[in-house]
Amino acid sequence: MQLTADPGVFPPTPPPSVNDASVIAGHDWAAFDTVEEMNNHWDRPGWTATTRAYYWMLTFPDAPALIDQARYCQSTLRHLGFDNIDDDGLHLTLGRIGRVEEVAAEQMDTLIAAVSERRLEAFTLQAIPLTASRGAIRYSIAPWTPVIQLHTALAAAGVESGLPPRKPTSILRPHLGIAYCNRPMPASVVRDVVRPLRELDAVEVPVQQVQLVELRRENRAYRWNVIHVLALR
Repeated sequence: MQLTADPGVFPPTPPPSVNDASVIAGHDWAAFDTVEEMNNHWDRPGWTATTRAYYWMLTFPDAPALIDQARYCQSTLRHLGFDNIDDDGLHLTLGRIGRVEEVAAEQMDTLIAAVSERRLEAFTLQAIPLTASRGAIRYSIAPWTPVIQLHTALAAAGVESGLPPRKPTSILRPHLGIAYCNRPMPASVVRDVVRPLRELDAVEVPVQQVQLVELRRENRAYRWNVIHVLALR
């Protein structure tokens, strides 16, 4: 899968390598270095207190090293006043399937059956401290190849089920957020605080399953109910 540039995602261009951790992390930071102002992450059209939508996600409830380091980073950044992501809320979004009211139960059953027929392999990621986007502080992720392959397989199953992905694999930018910006503010302030945290060691995170969830917003946080767990082999 060839990744392509798109001004609607961040970073707008893909990194020169999708597997080299130092290249990916450097590319993420260089992109953030061009940002002048952080935006309010929650100020997004199409989301209300009643919005419910289906997503594919990687979640990390059993990754103690990642959780401990994320807590440390959050404590270092707390004076920024961002909305921290709870331990059980850490996630890597793979793709939106659709709003609950737009997706029939039969389509969900077909989608789950379609992905279950595929032999999708487990893998290990590195969560690399630390960078940011226009609306969040986050880890860089490496390598991208297994995430791209997983997204491609999930997207193909969605097409078979009449549920094509809302965003193509070609503009995927894997990342893992730890805090959401909740107001406009100079990005330079965030860079000054985040920069020393880039010296922390990367954390290895095994990925052994994918979750299909029903997502909602709740008190400036994302919460979800798990609809299906897809085991990776």
